[in-house]
Amino acid sequence: MQNRSHLSVLIHSQAKKYGNRTALVRQGFGSSKWTDVSWNQFSLNVKKVSNALLALGMKPQEKIAVFSQNCAEYLYTDFGAYGIRVVSIPFYATTSGQQIQYMINDAGVRLVFVGEQEQYDKAHRVHALCPTMERIIVFDRHVRLSMHDPEAMYFDDFIKLGEDLSHEQEVEALWKQASDDDLCNILYTSGTTGESKGVMLTYGQYAAAFKANAACVPVGEKDRVIDFLPFTHIFERGWAYLCLTEGATLIVNVNPHKIQESMRETHPTCMSSVPRFWEKVYQAVKAKIDRSSATQQKIFYSAWKIGKEYNIDYLSKGKRPPLTLRLKYKLADKAVLSLVRKQIGLEHPNIFPTAGAYVSPEVEEFVHSIGICMIVGYGLTESLATVSCDHKGEPFTIGSCGRPINSIQIKIGEDNEILLKGPTITKGYYNRPELNEKTFDADGFFHTGDAGYLKNGELYLTERIKDLFKTSNGKYIAPQMIESLLLVDKFVDQVAVIADQRKFVSALVVPEYSVLEAWAHQHGIQFADRVELCKNKQVIDMMTERIDTLQQGLAHYEQIKRFTLLPHHFSMQNGEMTNTLKLRRPIVNEHYKDIIDDMYANTPSDGIITK
Repeated sequence: MQNRSHLSVLIHSQAKKYGNRTALVRQGFGSSKWTDVSWNQFSLNVKKVSNALLALGMKPQEKIAVFSQNCAEYLYTDFGAYGIRVVSIPFYATTSGQQIQYMINDAGVRLVFVGEQEQYDKAHRVHALCPTMERIIVFDRHVRLSMHDPEAMYFDDFIKLGEDLSHEQEVEALWKQASDDDLCNILYTSGTTGESKGVMLTYGQYAAAFKANAACVPVGEKDRVIDFLPFTHIFERGWAYLCLTEGATLIVNVNPHKIQESMRETHPTCMSSVPRFWEKVYQAVKAKIDRSSATQQKIFYSAWKIGKEYNIDYLSKGKRPPLTLRLKYKLADKAVLSLVRKQIGLEHPNIFPTAGAYVSPEVEEFVHSIGICMIVGYGLTESLATVSCDHKGEPFTIGSCGRPINSIQIKIGEDNEILLKGPTITKGYYNRPELNEKTFDADGFFHTGDAGYLKNGELYLTERIKDLFKTSNGKYIAPQMIESLLLVDKFVDQVAVIADQRKFVSALVVPEYSVLEAWAHQHGIQFADRVELCKNKQVIDMMTERIDTLQQGLAHYEQIKRFTLLPHHFSMQNGEMTNTLKLRRPIVNEHYKDIIDDMYANTPSDGIITK
């Protein structure tokens, strides 16, 4: 049963209920060993942080920042701050020094908690440029502190300031003052265009979101929930906190690049993720089957077909499968599908919320077919994550973003823009009154900038309005939809569709180099480097054929007519991607202007295909 306590006391309230039962499963920095943290230990560490913050003079509604990858210390710090009404502001672990300087100064941050050496070095470099910033507190004891930074301290030394709980009486007094109107977090959007904006999130928004999600998201105290996305991401933050209200065990994965290894080691039942994770799973499973014998392939595809019929043709439509299909599915699941799930580390899957980008129907269908309940949803930082989602056990449509959660009002406005109103919606952006006036209309509806429609009670997302491209022929193109079609291919890692004010659609394609290089070696293709590989005619012909196949269902004007293979990835370091791995299209267009212009020239250069 969900604990509806205020976030300032949630962990302590759960500790009274669960005591020495495991609350967190964690790894230390630089360690591969998993250790358990009980609810009682969790609660005590949170109290120590609250006391230590008071020892450093923090006052209600003053700000701290957490600049780290996921770790248990992150959670102790957040909930310790909530316990004394201090605002916690998360920074992505990959954020640049320039960005954190802007956010620290914009919010007036006093203390910055950092994870590892990279984050410490960036925070230290901007310290002198941030007047409100008093000190840096470092989670990882292995970090080398600068001799010119006397105010910096390690987290274990910081927590000793509150070890005796000498400020506990003051902490408990602040618990009583805690209000739903208090500011809980400021989450700075990474921004595909322009400057970051600080989204204000209150405790009341969290409370409303927990209540609404509990009615349709069946996570409970028996679940083991692995954290894959960063806690900075509102999807993971809201999801993790929801799981804590339900008494679930959180498995805190420090390194997202080792997520599949972590899943096989810890056996989670739930995980939130972006579609790209499941696209990679889909590619990996198909690649493994392609390497199997003809007999094994026949067995797998037969099981997959049965899984699709059972889970998609019947259950997704709210229909009870006939007895013969139920028996066939039981056998197929035991012999094949359960083994596929085991390879991923999901022996006992419950639900897997997925959002943050367009979900390919092909991938969504596959995940359900192998017996994994993908909960597709839609949300924003400004809505405290969920606006709509599939409801387990209820009919759902492949391609939709599910049904709106309780308490939220959705209106479709001009240009099919999705407008939102309700208790989970932000009151606005921090220090941005002019932007707030533009974002909220006279009726109080928040303008999302996303286009969509409602059909039979389900929400369908068509595209970001500002991301819609209009060709010089007047045709509108939705680039993310086209990109998602290509990203299911095992040879494709990244794609940027180009079309705005152009005669036709083109694309910049970054291959999955481990797969492409293996293919090249198998076909006797010699290459000195990736630049040469990208210009090889055999490679280009193969990629052309695959792209043609993937986009067969598109209208002629939506299809990619030319593309260029790039010998390197789009990166956050170059400003081409946000911290949430979304393309910054204006930057991509600027960095690759010559290549893009060449694709629209009369005579294409090497590595560009005309179709």
